Amino acid sequence: MTLTAREIDSQPSVWAQALDSHVGRATELLTLPGARVLVLGCGTSAFVAESFAALRETAGFGVTDAAYASEPWPWRDYDAVIALSRSGTTTEVVAALDSLPDGVRKIAVTGVADSPVAQRADDVLLLDFADEQSVVQTRFPTTFLVLARAALGEDVSALPAQAEVALAERSPLDVSSLSHFVYLGSGWTYGLAQEAALKIREAAQAWSESYPQLDFRHGPLAVADSRSVVWIFGPEAPGMVDDIAVTGATVVVSRHDPLIELALAQRLAVAIAEHRGLNPDTPRNLTRSIVLS
Repeated sequence: MTLTAREIDSQPSVWAQALDSHVGRATELLTLPGARVLVLGCGTSAFVAESFAALRETAGFGVTDAAYASEPWPWRDYDAVIALSRSGTTTEVVAALDSLPDGVRKIAVTGVADSPVAQRADDVLLLDFADEQSVVQTRFPTTFLVLARAALGEDVSALPAQAEVALAERSPLDVSSLSHFVYLGSGWTYGLAQEAALKIREAAQAWSESYPQLDFRHGPLAVADSRSVVWIFGPEAPGMVDDIAVTGATVVVSRHDPLIELALAQRLAVAIAEHRGLNPDTPRNLTRSIVLS
């Protein structure tokens, strides 16, 4: 079993640890009732930032925007900025924190306590127990979202046990007949869809896409065929499954919580990589963190 696969399978126990001992700290740093919050990240962390922003604002805690740390973003008098970085060394995240106006609260979510991102923060949500060796992120982002959902008031206590059962099941998908992978989400699950597609590209060097669920009808549907799998995170919109099935694509609808679906999608990425003779632990041209000179 590859390192990546082992880290995927460890998620139920890591989620349980997070819920057992870190919800209080997460509540303190992530709810910030009434505060205007910007959430920043790169790559996986940018997608997780989008999901968290949707969750926090929907839960009624205040205006929450998400942005790529690597892209220019307009300043809107935020009260706090939450920076997501597993390694804590990502150059663009460090630069973004250094550029913030005086008086803005800086909160880091990272796996490394003494990292440059952590050193620049006023407060740190340290998830070192969820850190991972693999270049491809899996359990760190999902653990953050489990904690965030608990902090925002959701009852996610059953997720670790449910994830353990789901990950023990055999995938019904035949990866040898598939070459096109599409993930759809809505609201906070759109970030998950983007992350699932990224896992396919990173680990398996395969063709993957992600869209807001209803927008898939507006053009991208034309590409789907019998070699495609279209995976919907969360409830499917009325008529969506039938519209996709007409193309000949395999449609996967959610049977579990969206975060568990993401874990299953991560496992699919590993299976595709192994089928193609690739090692998902060492993706082509990638390193664990992007540190620019």
